[in-house]
Amino acid sequence: MTEIGVVTPFWLDRPDTEAVDIGVEADRNGFPTLWVGEMATYDAFALATAIGLKTRNIRLRIGPLAAGVRSPVALALGLSSVASLVGRPVDLALGASSPPIVSGWHDRPWESPAPRMREYVRALRGVLSGQRADFDGKHVRAHGFRLRNPMPSATISVAAFGPAMTRVAAEEADEVVLNLVTPDQVANTRAIVDDHAHKAGRPKPRIAVWVTAALDPGEAAIAQLAAQLAVYLVPPGYGEMFTELGYGALVRQARAGAKRAELAKAVPIDLLDAVCALGSKTQLTDRIAAYHRAGADQVGIVPSTAEDPAGRNVLAALSPLHKGTHS
Repeated sequence: MTEIGVVTPFWLDRPDTEAVDIGVEADRNGFPTLWVGEMATYDAFALATAIGLKTRNIRLRIGPLAAGVRSPVALALGLSSVASLVGRPVDLALGASSPPIVSGWHDRPWESPAPRMREYVRALRGVLSGQRADFDGKHVRAHGFRLRNPMPSATISVAAFGPAMTRVAAEEADEVVLNLVTPDQVANTRAIVDDHAHKAGRPKPRIAVWVTAALDPGEAAIAQLAAQLAVYLVPPGYGEMFTELGYGALVRQARAGAKRAELAKAVPIDLLDAVCALGSKTQLTDRIAAYHRAGADQVGIVPSTAEDPAGRNVLAALSPLHKGTHS
């Protein structure tokens, strides 16, 4: 069944604590799933715990977190800690992130992100199931640790950009995560993922798509979306995707070192229209339906908050869409 979830955004122009407020609004409106990521504000496990203690029912999906920054044991401990403290199931999502974050911020190796991801998922499954860690890979090693509170039902999602990571996600993950894509790109990815999964002899994983949504956006909301999209012009995978959509000049400008403020002003509205859900309630509903028709099992709503604090209006407008869906 298709599903509508909510994603905690990290808008650069908004208070850090708004992420908690968005979680509360998502739970109040009955959404089944909340994605809790990590950028330059809070540790994701701490933020998820804070949200979990202020909500009642919503299932937390932490990440995508950068694979390679924390060890599989650290990830399992974090996930288990949140689940125990908030008293409900918690899932995990992983992504490759980018060289500036993995190597620059955290001083961890970036090379071979796809093979590294495969080993991370395999090592994590063993630890989460309650087995004593005994994994020797080329990039990942873990021995001796056993999780006190096993989480065999926790799902592992993988953010997929590029052929190598998409194949790993299709062959190893429970769910493939896409962000800033068009419905046509979702359909293409759905076909590729299903083919890889079939060849690997496993059930096809779900596909989740993050879609930024703004209800009747004005200038401030459009500026917020453009500023955030500008951040994604440089990282591997995203830049190639935008180039495929016809915005290669903008990607080259970003990768040549242009400042984010300059890039934000250069982001055209048609690019935002291509990868976001903008407009009236009817337009948002139609846009989300287009992603579901393209093969998305879940659409994660990333609420714009520049003109709509905590996304209250957009989440209230879209809350009827999740009725009858299943997590």
